[in-house]
Amino acid sequence: MAQVKIFGVNDRLQPIKRELSDTIHACIVEALQYPVDKRFHRFFPMEREDFFFPDDRTEAYTIIEISLFEGRSKETKKQLIRLLFERIHRQLQLSPQDIEITIFETPTSNWGIRGVPGDELQLTYQVNV
Repeated sequence: MAQVKIFGVNDRLQPIKRELSDTIHACIVEALQYPVDKRFHRFFPMEREDFFFPDDRTEAYTIIEISLFEGRSKETKKQLIRLLFERIHRQLQLSPQDIEITIFETPTSNWGIRGVPGDELQLTYQVNV
């Protein structure tokens, strides 16, 4: 399971929302061997006055938070982070300086999905990659 939250300044995030979602999803599918039909993304466009960030970032500053079942290797998670930086930069011209990525991992038993605890789900994909 992968849930993605994307935060950014409204005027910058709205025009690129679909392409950014497509790019993030492609990276997750590749790095995590995740099913193509499983996309769970939520956007949090914010007014500039509600989104504080350091002076060395621009108005394009974007935060990506990814919640995962635990089980992916350290190298798999690093590969995902590298793919995100590279492809977001290449496809959307967002500088890696303006992108921040955090991966949160929790045990499957801490998730509730489709009426059951996550550790009781019958998954169609592998988590331990």
